[in-house]
Amino acid sequence: MSKRIVIIGGGFAGAAVAARLERRLRRDEDVEIVLFDRENFSVFTPLLPEVPSGAVEPKHIVSPLRARLRRTTVKQAEVRAVDVERRLVIAGHCPRCAEYAVGYDYLVLALGSVTNFFGLPGVAERAHTIKSLGDGAALHDLVIGKFEHADLEAEADGRRRLLTLVVAGGGFAGVETAAELNDFVREAGRFYPGIAREDVRIVLVHSGDRILPEVGASLSDYALRKLRSRGVDVRLGTRIAGCDDEGVHLSTGDTLAGDTLVWTAGVSPNPLLAALGLPRAAGGRLQVDTTLAVVGHPNVFALGDCAAVCDPDTGTPYPPTAQYAIREGQVAADNVVSALRAEEPRPFRYRPLGMLASLGRRSAVAEIVGLRFSGFFAWWLWRSIYLMKLPGIERKVRVMIDWTLDLVFPRDIVYLRGMR
Repeated sequence: MSKRIVIIGGGFAGAAVAARLERRLRRDEDVEIVLFDRENFSVFTPLLPEVPSGAVEPKHIVSPLRARLRRTTVKQAEVRAVDVERRLVIAGHCPRCAEYAVGYDYLVLALGSVTNFFGLPGVAERAHTIKSLGDGAALHDLVIGKFEHADLEAEADGRRRLLTLVVAGGGFAGVETAAELNDFVREAGRFYPGIAREDVRIVLVHSGDRILPEVGASLSDYALRKLRSRGVDVRLGTRIAGCDDEGVHLSTGDTLAGDTLVWTAGVSPNPLLAALGLPRAAGGRLQVDTTLAVVGHPNVFALGDCAAVCDPDTGTPYPPTAQYAIREGQVAADNVVSALRAEEPRPFRYRPLGMLASLGRRSAVAEIVGLRFSGFFAWWLWRSIYLMKLPGIERKVRVMIDWTLDLVFPRDIVYLRGMR
């Protein structure tokens, strides 16, 4: 009797599940694998901060799901509901398209997360995010548009308002985005002789007492010194309080006169989870056991940002990063196969190999198997490791060409107004 496995989500976690299932089930012709995602590609998010700066071309860091997953039926559609009792996934390609249902025997939820603005006044309406390929490309055009506008502005205060870019969040995404934007605006400034260097300002706002809290204190301190030495205004122990026509308001009472806020400060589980009727842990993520099966539902698995996967030794949730999501995907796929074959599932347990963060302009910090590196060598490690992990030889070559050109030529300042 044929079986169908449905995966919802084509990011790191979902694509890892599908790829592993294809290898494990290559001889099982009676098992169908179906993957739903809003896009027909997955984004290699560790390189996403290099898109706004123009260091890499947007399409070079994406992997087409249909080309990558040859045995999986990929459906570019938005899942609108899941009927757990009847084992049905209801989806539609776009808001104007009719809904259709697909049945499943096993369901894998890898829905990812959505941006959380914490209800701060004006932030959801005005902030720019850096979670998708479109976000990165739009931010690149936005920055160039600000320069073009500022070049026509006679008043210094007006230029400074246009060219004050505020990045909220001092984790990996925020630090790397701020560093790349800083490199970009400093380099782009030479093409605009009417704009003074002091007119351009990158401000990184972080609520904690040190940036990059995921790495050791010495590397965090190095990153802080490096960013500040390059002109980034880092505000520690500070939160965004709101955003309006006057600018970006901070918890300290200060107001940054600028209308560009890039938000990397928080995420929340996908809203679809609330409608599933499945048990959820604190924070809204799905409650799973050690095998990644949703508690009380042995045919439903959850992983990545939408699941509270806990370390069996400490009982604390694993961080929702790509490194963990890929390994969770492999274990979830193995346990789906175990369920199909009535075998014993295996628990998920993982220790990270390390953490890397780029600081722009050929510097980075890296913590790998207990060893800590900073500066140029860490930057070389960062690029080398992520290049190896980028799916597909074609994408690797394209990114290598982008990086090689970036060493020789200035970054692109073409402003494609109205073309996106």
